[in-house]
Amino acid sequence: MSDSEEDSVSSIDWPVKDEWLRAVVKQHHKDILDPTITVLDHSIRPGCESGESVLSDILAVAVQYKLREEAAGTTHTICFIIKLLPQDPFSRFFVTEAQFDLREIKFYTQVVPDLEEFRLNAANGEDVRLPIPKCYYAHYTAGTNDPEPTPPESVLILENIKKLGYRSADFARGLTLRQTKAAVEAIARVHALSLCTKIKEGKSITERYPFLFQTNRASDSYQQLVERGLPQLARFLERRAGLEAVLAALDRLRSRTKDIIENLLAPEEPMALITHTDFWCNNLMFRGGEENCECAILDWQMVTYSRPTNDLALLLNSSVPAELRRLHTGSLLDGYWSCLTENCGKLKLDVESELGYDRKKLDGDFRKSQLLALLLCIGSVDLAIGNAQMEERLLELLRDLFDEGLLDADVALKAQH
Repeated sequence: MSDSEEDSVSSIDWPVKDEWLRAVVKQHHKDILDPTITVLDHSIRPGCESGESVLSDILAVAVQYKLREEAAGTTHTICFIIKLLPQDPFSRFFVTEAQFDLREIKFYTQVVPDLEEFRLNAANGEDVRLPIPKCYYAHYTAGTNDPEPTPPESVLILENIKKLGYRSADFARGLTLRQTKAAVEAIARVHALSLCTKIKEGKSITERYPFLFQTNRASDSYQQLVERGLPQLARFLERRAGLEAVLAALDRLRSRTKDIIENLLAPEEPMALITHTDFWCNNLMFRGGEENCECAILDWQMVTYSRPTNDLALLLNSSVPAELRRLHTGSLLDGYWSCLTENCGKLKLDVESELGYDRKKLDGDFRKSQLLALLLCIGSVDLAIGNAQMEERLLELLRDLFDEGLLDADVALKAQH
């Protein structure tokens, strides 16, 4: 999202509906019984840079309004983000066919309320807050695939956390160590809440939330991305001396990628829980400095029931500079484990004694997840090629995983069992 982007949204023909504006303001004042709201004015501008989001059209809206209950002349302003189906027909078809809009809306309207209810009913749950924007309004109806743009059927309205001081990270440079720690701690809270809710309430996550990205469907989607990215990566590596062995290993791995993706995405009990599954720096925002950095997690379109290390490995492989990753992966995993077990403890779950899972097993699962993260990075390799910093980060990742044996097809398949 860009503060500098002040252009109008004349290219977006779909109106911002008054009912949405009133619903947002009413939710904002939900502590007032039946508030009488008069919308005085509103402004709209793009909510992100052009090309930054392919799964949504994003608008930043500011609404000026008044409440009948207050003194004459008293007005208020509220700022929020509206996420709509893409106007582009191809992107719209892609989003609705894969149900990206459905998953994110259901995450905010079903998963989050369930986790919040469990949290608030737990003895010390008040401390385990979800690091996500507040949802003001959401509505889902199956979208149309009509080639002519039509008014969107899906809408999600979230608080504009830029107004709370949050800012995006620099993907080209990569996350700082403190930003990485903040992101790891944030996802640990989400993981802890979903794990404890599952265990303590004894309900099947997949039956409770059938809209989560299913393993077979997700595997097909990711496989298509990998098949598209591998030839592009191969051409890039061919221009670099000394990477012949890496290129050969990737070529041997290619025929087995679908099985690897499917197996590594599949939930593995007892630690299976709700994962973001697109956990990289472009879906994160940060506020505060190095001493008090906080992270908010955005864009839950790929929310899945999977293993927690998939989120950790994607973050560290895609968004962290090579030297930082090499020096601090162990301590970052220590930090994740401490945060996960501490928050689970607040929610009355002892992960080690009740689930038989420990820090050593986290290391083993992380090693497996690194291969999945690499394949997902390959599927989005076009984001890296053309930028010197990101190209170098990708090359260093490939060298490191090759040296660790994770590009060997037989080792990779054996690691799944």
